[in-house]
Amino acid sequence: MDPRPEIDTTVPHSARVWNFLLGGTDNFPVDRQAGEQVFQSFPGMVDMARRSRQMLTRVVRFLAAEAGIRQFLDIGTGLPTMDNTHEVAQRITPGARIVYVDNDPLVLVHARSLLTSSPEGATDYIEADVRDPGPILAGAARTLDFEEPVGLMLMGILGLVQDYDQARDIVRRLVEPLTSGSYVAVYDGTNDDPAYMRAIEAFNSGSGAVPYTPRSPGQIARYLDGLDVLPPGVVSVTRWRPDPGPDGEVPPVACAGGVARKP
Repeated sequence: MDPRPEIDTTVPHSARVWNFLLGGTDNFPVDRQAGEQVFQSFPGMVDMARRSRQMLTRVVRFLAAEAGIRQFLDIGTGLPTMDNTHEVAQRITPGARIVYVDNDPLVLVHARSLLTSSPEGATDYIEADVRDPGPILAGAARTLDFEEPVGLMLMGILGLVQDYDQARDIVRRLVEPLTSGSYVAVYDGTNDDPAYMRAIEAFNSGSGAVPYTPRSPGQIARYLDGLDVLPPGVVSVTRWRPDPGPDGEVPPVACAGGVARKP
C-alpha cells in the first residue's frame, strides 16, 4: 500500500466526525464544523456517540469472554480510540485475531501505528468499502480462518448505505461465508427522535459528507433475519446488557443494536 494515502481535508468524513464527537483530535476543521452543526441542533449527539461506543465494548467483551469468539471482523472501525476491538478482545484472549475495515485514508494511517496486536494474536487492516463485501472477505481471509466462528461487527456503518434493501443484502453476503456459531453485532441511529432526525437531515444536506440514514429499530432488527437473536433483542444501545452503575438505568438514546448467532 501507498504509505502516504491521499486525505481529502475539504470534505467531512463520518469516521473523523465521529472521532470529534467522541472527544478525539484526529479530525480536520471541516469535520469539526460538521460535528458542531449536528451538536448545535441535537446536543444529545455526543452522549449517543459515547453510549454507542460503550455498547461495542460490551459486545466484544461478551463475545470473547462468554461466547468463545477468537476472531473479529470489524467493518467501519473508525479512528482508533480507547478500548478498540482488538484491545478488549486480547485482554480476554491474547491470541485473538482482528481485522479492521474502513475507507478513510486517515484511519489507515493510524491503523498502522495504533492497532497493534498482542504477541500471541494478530491484527490487520483493510482499506475497503462496506458496499463491496467481496474484497473485504478476501482480504480478511489472510488473517481469519472462516472455518472457525467469527464475530462480525457492523457498528454504525449500515446507515451509510442509503438503500435499505442493499444494506440488508450486504449483511447477507457478509454472513454467508461465516461458519455456524459465528455472531453478528449491529447498531445504527434510529428515526424515532425528531431532534436527531432534524440534525441528521441538516448534516446530510449541508456537509457534503456521505449521507447517513437512520432507520427504525424494526428495520435494524431485520439485518439479523435468519439468525438467532440474543436477549434482550434489538434495543437502545444503553439497554443492551448494560454494566451495573451507581445511577441505575441509563435512558435510551436514538441508536439501537443487537447481537445474533448464526445457527
